[in-house]
Amino acid sequence: MRFKLLILFSCITVSTALFSQENNSLLDSIFILRDLSSDKSLSKTERIDYGLRAVALSKKTKSDTTTLISQRKLAYTYLLTGEFELYKINSLRNLETARTLKDSTGIALINAGLGYLYSEIELDKAEAYTYYLEALKYFDALDMSYDKANILYNIASIQDDEKDYLGSEQNAIKALRIFESLDLEDVESKKYTILNLLGLVSLKLQNYDEALEFHNQAVDLTKNLEDGRQLEIESLNNIAITYREKGDYKNALNIFSEIIDSPQLKADMSFYGLVLNNFTYTKFLRGEYDYKEVENDLKKSLEISEELEDEYTKLYASLDLARFYKRNKVADSSKKYALQSYRLAKSIPINDYYLESMLVLAELTKGDESSSYLREHIRVADSIYGKERATQNKFARIEYKTDKLEAENEQISKENLYLLILSIGSVLAAIIVYLFISQRAKNRKLKLIQVQSKANEDIYNLMREQQDKVDEARALEKKRISEELHDGVLGRLFGTRLSLDSMNLKDGKDAIKTRAEYIGQLKTIEEDIRKISHELNTDFVAGSGFIDIVSELISGQMQAYELQYEFDHSDEIDWDVVDNRVKINIYRIIQEAMQNVYKHAQAKLIKISISLQKNVICLSIIDDGIGFDTSKNKKGIGLKNITSRVEDVNGEIEFVSKIGDGTAINIEIPYLKKST
Repeated sequence: MRFKLLILFSCITVSTALFSQENNSLLDSIFILRDLSSDKSLSKTERIDYGLRAVALSKKTKSDTTTLISQRKLAYTYLLTGEFELYKINSLRNLETARTLKDSTGIALINAGLGYLYSEIELDKAEAYTYYLEALKYFDALDMSYDKANILYNIASIQDDEKDYLGSEQNAIKALRIFESLDLEDVESKKYTILNLLGLVSLKLQNYDEALEFHNQAVDLTKNLEDGRQLEIESLNNIAITYREKGDYKNALNIFSEIIDSPQLKADMSFYGLVLNNFTYTKFLRGEYDYKEVENDLKKSLEISEELEDEYTKLYASLDLARFYKRNKVADSSKKYALQSYRLAKSIPINDYYLESMLVLAELTKGDESSSYLREHIRVADSIYGKERATQNKFARIEYKTDKLEAENEQISKENLYLLILSIGSVLAAIIVYLFISQRAKNRKLKLIQVQSKANEDIYNLMREQQDKVDEARALEKKRISEELHDGVLGRLFGTRLSLDSMNLKDGKDAIKTRAEYIGQLKTIEEDIRKISHELNTDFVAGSGFIDIVSELISGQMQAYELQYEFDHSDEIDWDVVDNRVKINIYRIIQEAMQNVYKHAQAKLIKISISLQKNVICLSIIDDGIGFDTSKNKKGIGLKNITSRVEDVNGEIEFVSKIGDGTAINIEIPYLKKST
């Protein structure tokens, strides 16, 4: 446990110096508070208070990493001061934070700490194994060899406790190889601990020669270690036990004889009691011993363990005394110590000694009592065997699930990456397509505007040309009337006036008759003047101009489309004062409507009328075609264009149609006059 706590401390104390200069003062305070929280000379309350203050200051830096490190230090302070529940709560919260921040180092260290908690404090080996396994994967990915080796040792230790000796041996060897490749100050002590574990595991696997080799390597390392002699004695004790289990009692006793009087051994009376028991029991197993000496030494070992309340040595000494008395046929004493070892092994519990004590009791008792111990032995043995197999399988399942989860996470990460790339590609493609379509639409719109502008310009020029022709015709007509007035009417009027003047001096019937003829000529001249006046008053080009252009459009297109038509228009509209924009749009509306009728209506007759009602120009276009559903088919380009042109001149439009019953387009446009 001491070794594992040192490992955890080495994992927690990592570099935290990557911060911006602007927070130096605040960070200095945080570092001081963190150090104070680890100061063992301070009280528990003071240390926790310093840790909490470090966390509070860290939050002010707005740095998630700084805060997480301070929270980890606080959690470690809880662990060192025995606040294990607070340590667990804070560590689990810190683990979630580290995962959110994707802080791989933090995730590894926190998992290592939780593994220690569950292994050594809560004694939940399976849960500890899960956390250690996750820490191992992160340390491996981060290439943190030292920490990886520590975790491998912890996993091997758990596997040894749960009797997964092969798994323990494999992971311990992996850890040893890593430490052998490192050149660090405390590597030798790490190697010693792992070699000691490998020696114990090899003994349990009955690989005695390997066990001796590992323990001898451990002894060699003790020469360079602090408390080396104490560690050497521990390893020599393990070597002696290995020889004993191998059946080499001579070598075992030689080693025990070498260490039993060592001052370093007697400095630790608990360990001295254990070695004394091992030494004495080895003498007993060899078969050549002094009864009283062995009895006294075994009892002395038991007394030392009872005085020190060392339950483990007490268990070993009790069972060895039971075996000793059983072989020497001292049944009462054997049963007494067998019952004592039975109770101790059951309460601690240590299964091997528990089973052994039941066998001894079964042999020392008779009848139902003996059978009861045997049945209990079989039941417990089966339960232990099943539990050991289940534990080993559980470790395998944990590792499998962890590997599977890691593979799934990796696959999910890949899928997310592919999805992200695909999404970005799709967005870029959509943007490109949108820009392409948008640009093409803009180009088409621009082209359409250009075409419409050209068409409007053509119509305007056509109307100007027509207007010029009308103006020219009017000028010619005025010239003709002027010439007719001058050459005809005025000449005749002048001649008649002269003739009448000459008749003023004459009387008689002939004179009267002549004057009457001249008066008749004056009447004729009056009629001629009235006729000319009427012609001047009635503009012979009235109704021409714009209407002529529209009439020419209608007659031309209807002839080309081979359709019958009727065109009615009102003379009340003075097209000369109507705004050109209105005339251009009316022209285009009629043109578009006739094209739609030709393309879609299957009509034979089209009626077009233009009238003036309440200062509103009313345009009506009616066909006898197949009609359409006005609730569905208003989205055609032709109808959109017509509607757009009506809206352009602030007009209103109505489509009236039924399937099979023709179509009527009714348009009302304000009678807008040209701006002056």
